[in-house]
Amino acid sequence: MTGTRPATRILELPVPWMREHMHEVLAIYGLAMGYDSGIVAGRYGYAVQHTERPGFRAVGAFARTPEGERLVGFGYGYLIAPGQWWHDQVRAALDRRTAKKWLPGAFEVCELHVHPDTQSQGLGRQLLHALVEGLPHPVALLSTPDADTKAFRLYRADGFVDLARGYHFPGDSRPFAILGARLPLHPHDPSAANPRS
Repeated sequence: MTGTRPATRILELPVPWMREHMHEVLAIYGLAMGYDSGIVAGRYGYAVQHTERPGFRAVGAFARTPEGERLVGFGYGYLIAPGQWWHDQVRAALDRRTAKKWLPGAFEVCELHVHPDTQSQGLGRQLLHALVEGLPHPVALLSTPDADTKAFRLYRADGFVDLARGYHFPGDSRPFAILGARLPLHPHDPSAANPRS
């Protein structure tokens, strides 16, 4: 029946699909983050390695076009552990008490990006919720550029709180915010006490 199928659908992406389509996935990453092709190409090996990590999960947003469906957004993450680059960077950025509270058993939202042509349509929120829905982990963590962006506002609205601000990851001149949320996601209550305590 015409008009009954949604224009965009969110699907869980199997590991073999992610590996086969990683160039397509990372092209969206580059456009969304404003990175040049050299940086994007350098991410390929790391992204493939990420698919091998415990608890890996990926989701994609597919838009209907006259030629068929095309990927317009994606998200993936996994269980963090000591020895992983991002875990160890974040551990160094957090005070001891915050690290002890948030790092054990955490799921890292490693990447969550929407093609610039399809941003501001709610796809980022749909991808985020699909990615963490039903996870057995107590918290989700992520890092995002520390600026008033659509992504930052999305995470805030969905319950993510500050764990560290103004952190500089090696190889990127921009400051980043490290955010965390208890799972399942709940809207942030601005009147709540300090979330790090």
